[in-house]
Amino acid sequence: MDRGEWARQTAESARMNLSALGLMEAAAAIRDGRLSSAELVGDCLQRIDEVDRDIDAWAFLDRDHAMRQAEAADDHRKLGKPIGPLHGVPVGIKDIFDTGDMPTEFGSKLWAGRTPRRDAAAVALLRAAGAVILGKTVTTEYAYYQPGKTRNPHNPDHTPGGSSSGSAAAVAALMVPGAIGSQTNGSVIRPAAFCGVVGFKPTHGLIPRSGALLLSRALDHVGVFARSVDDAALLAEVLAGFDEEDPDTRPVARPPFVDVARTEPPLPPRFAFVRSPAWKQAEKVTTEAFAELVEALGEHVSEVEIGQSFDRAIDMHRTVMEVEMAHNLHRDFEQGGDSLSKVLRALIERGRKVLAVDYTRALAGGATLNAALDGVFDEYDAILTPAAPGPAPRSLDSTGSPAFCSLWTYLGTPAVTLPLLQSESGMPIGVQLVGRRGNDARLLRTANWLVRTLDKSPGRSKRSHATPAKTLARRAKTRNGR
Repeated sequence: MDRGEWARQTAESARMNLSALGLMEAAAAIRDGRLSSAELVGDCLQRIDEVDRDIDAWAFLDRDHAMRQAEAADDHRKLGKPIGPLHGVPVGIKDIFDTGDMPTEFGSKLWAGRTPRRDAAAVALLRAAGAVILGKTVTTEYAYYQPGKTRNPHNPDHTPGGSSSGSAAAVAALMVPGAIGSQTNGSVIRPAAFCGVVGFKPTHGLIPRSGALLLSRALDHVGVFARSVDDAALLAEVLAGFDEEDPDTRPVARPPFVDVARTEPPLPPRFAFVRSPAWKQAEKVTTEAFAELVEALGEHVSEVEIGQSFDRAIDMHRTVMEVEMAHNLHRDFEQGGDSLSKVLRALIERGRKVLAVDYTRALAGGATLNAALDGVFDEYDAILTPAAPGPAPRSLDSTGSPAFCSLWTYLGTPAVTLPLLQSESGMPIGVQLVGRRGNDARLLRTANWLVRTLDKSPGRSKRSHATPAKTLARRAKTRNGR
């Protein structure tokens, strides 16, 4: 091998290593001076040039602006000024969060070219932590069901899930080490599961939502995407806090997500395997994979029935979502209804017909069900359940069913999905863990324990950055070509 070829291969290897860096690794390298923000951001942009033509994860991307942010971050550090936990690290922003320096269009042609005057609270917190806002990621129309242009990085014929489709796909395809999204039904957990990354939806009200598209005050959550539990913990820790413009946030001390998530639990966690009311939608590949997972966990898991009182939770979630979305989107519906998709118009029309007594009953039902879960969480560290009915469907006309997320969104409990399983065709299958409200840090610690434990299991395949999902259920068969 001549010197030129050696140099080319060395440069390519270094570039690939940069594109695969996680949030914590990248932040540490920049903080220690081993890597510049400009190098990392430039590498992410090169990766986008190489792979995004097949994925379409970005709604807005100004390469020059991204590089100017990175260069400013490097200058800031060289001057010895204080730096934050994400200094110089690029992050993707779902295109429902206002950004004062970039358009925010909600995935709707009605809002094409909209340029906000200031950042959403979550974006401002990321900037305060030193993050480079790389660009805006694709959302479905108004963060609902009408798909955007994004395709699944594992197979472009499959959906990436929704509505945070661009954020999940960009992280999975190594275009950016972390991103934020939102969940009103299943819009963080489902796309994370379909794309094979870690998705974390914290307790309702933990992360402020001011400056983001309002669909449902009772159900809207800000969530994060990363390629490890530690990185998800870092993003969530930076974002958590009180904001006077979000009435569901509280003035509490910043939770030590990273420190808790990285510690070993004092006792091995116990998992409650729950066949939620959505279990009838589970595909064969999922039931087989979870049977194998439960067998692998042995004494650490027990099957638990949560009771018939939860059977109507998905319907109650739907009632709350449809009424509040009908209210919050009424102007767009009345002034530009023909520009909305049929599926969104139908939701708004249904929401307008719900009786006040039915809405009030549905809104109040969550407190009773959360109280009923206390007995489960008194005995178990986390609920173990699928993140979706199966792998990402082979279709770009739908984002897949959110049924395995609806209950936990309705209850406002923290939930995390882990890329621990995959089908025989190589499509990821997410493992969802659910915790008690407010116990977000402990849930992340439990999730880390599960990842480490299964990594040590006999026959586990080595993680690959090209296919983040691991193979526990290698014998699981797929249906319909999935």
